[in-house]
Amino acid sequence: MPHDAFTPTRRDVLAGAAALAVTGTGYAQAQSTATAWGTVFDADSSPRSGVPGVMVSNGLDVVKTGADGGWSLPVRDGDSVFVIKPAGWALPVDPATNLPRFAYVHAPNGSPDLGFRFAGLAPTGPLPASIDFGLHRRDEPARFDAVLFTDPQPESLNEVGYIRDDVVSVVDGSRAAFGITHGDIMFDDLSYYPRYNRIIGTIGLPWFNCRGNHDMNLEAPDNTHAAETFKRIFGARSHAFQYGGTTFILLDNVDYLGTDPSKPNGFGKYRGFFGERQLGFVRNVLANVPRDSLVVISFHIPLKTLAASDAANNTVDMKDFLGAIGTHPNTVSFCGHTHTNEHWYFTSADGYAAGDRQAGTHHHHILAAVSGSWWSGPFDARGIPMALQSDGSPNGFHILSVDGAAYTTTLMPAHDPARGQMRVMLDSQVHGPDKEVIRDYHPGALLAGPIGVDRVASTRLVVNFFDGGPRSKVEVSVGGRPWQALTKVERLDPFVVEVYERNRDSKKPWVEAGKSSHVWQGGLPADLATGTHRVAVRGTDEYGRTHAASMVLEVTG
Repeated sequence: MPHDAFTPTRRDVLAGAAALAVTGTGYAQAQSTATAWGTVFDADSSPRSGVPGVMVSNGLDVVKTGADGGWSLPVRDGDSVFVIKPAGWALPVDPATNLPRFAYVHAPNGSPDLGFRFAGLAPTGPLPASIDFGLHRRDEPARFDAVLFTDPQPESLNEVGYIRDDVVSVVDGSRAAFGITHGDIMFDDLSYYPRYNRIIGTIGLPWFNCRGNHDMNLEAPDNTHAAETFKRIFGARSHAFQYGGTTFILLDNVDYLGTDPSKPNGFGKYRGFFGERQLGFVRNVLANVPRDSLVVISFHIPLKTLAASDAANNTVDMKDFLGAIGTHPNTVSFCGHTHTNEHWYFTSADGYAAGDRQAGTHHHHILAAVSGSWWSGPFDARGIPMALQSDGSPNGFHILSVDGAAYTTTLMPAHDPARGQMRVMLDSQVHGPDKEVIRDYHPGALLAGPIGVDRVASTRLVVNFFDGGPRSKVEVSVGGRPWQALTKVERLDPFVVEVYERNRDSKKPWVEAGKSSHVWQGGLPADLATGTHRVAVRGTDEYGRTHAASMVLEVTG
């Protein structure tokens, strides 16, 4: 439909010249600005009819289509213009990859000549007369599942195969509505995108993607052009869509500070940072979203993590982000990056509020990585690395289950067909002649026993509740005794220490055991006699669901 088939008013455009000056760090102002026009239409109707009330954005401003489906927006060189799919409609997808097609990238002269290893954007020339987005009508229930990936991060073509055989084969045939990957789709080599996307496409779900710090054009002098290849493949650095009654917002909080020619591939420093332009986009989307509906936000770098305290692993404008989403009390955010599994809860004290009104609690979940410990560790019978994360979580993915404004998540370990959620271990201290502890973790079999009766007092029961968090609890019953609560601690998982120590040649050199946020421990009963005892463990997770595990403890004379 040509652009003169409708006549938008100034009220159709929600931003003007002042808004164009809002760039945020890492989003340099473009050299020229134009006005884009287009329609959102029912792709299944004949003759073609416009769809009113649909949001369209340039990554900052958000407009709604008029009665005839028409819209207009200011657009700068390098901007992505995209439709925000409303509930009850589906986006067209690429038939080979199931990547949704929702964006037009305005790159009149293409990507600048910065010596990129991987192709950026080809010149698009002047804006077309009309940028049109087709949608297909679909029934969307308020109860649905979504698959959440993060950090598949293949460093080689062999590791692309691990993704296929270890994780995709488990998800294949899922009844979920769609999937989202939370960055580090690749491990610097962006030439693997086509093969990877075709493999993900076999799952049969529309698949959305966030950018990670390993999805960058590392030769870029700053963040402005660090996502040229990503935009060519996936369409936009940030965008949004709606499904059922839920709004999903996907953001890019990897702020690249520029190439470093002294480093391999020129990999420069970066930080976790949204910037005012993206936060403005969030505010503008939420201004069109019912206050009490569920809002899900996806990005790559955590708001906060136990894994590290630096700006490369935490988001420096976290408080501004929480303020931007504080208009809506039912929110949850997901990320990856640290290859750990963590739950955080933020309140008005952290900035999650709108004006004088306290918005409640924002749940932030760092997801377990598809690649675990970057595909490290001993091989299993299939020839796939164990990939145990530094915090003891197995590699895998999560299922997000939505029911209206409520939700739960479920960890799906890739290697465990029973989907076990806990590991039960023993941890004995070893003392030298001076009675000082000379080793925290006893090797090999002592993680499961047997132990001598004289070692009972110095042995702790340790439980790694893989997806546990601040609201979880773990209890134990030894030999049928009453249930006793274990204590949540921040510590290394002794099993991880042991596996990494015994298999140093099979892991990536930077992979080491790190503090876990989901370990519980406690002493054994002081009067535990020689014999064989069943140790029963039950855990209650963040959503009040119970999980069970057990071990057989042998105590010798």
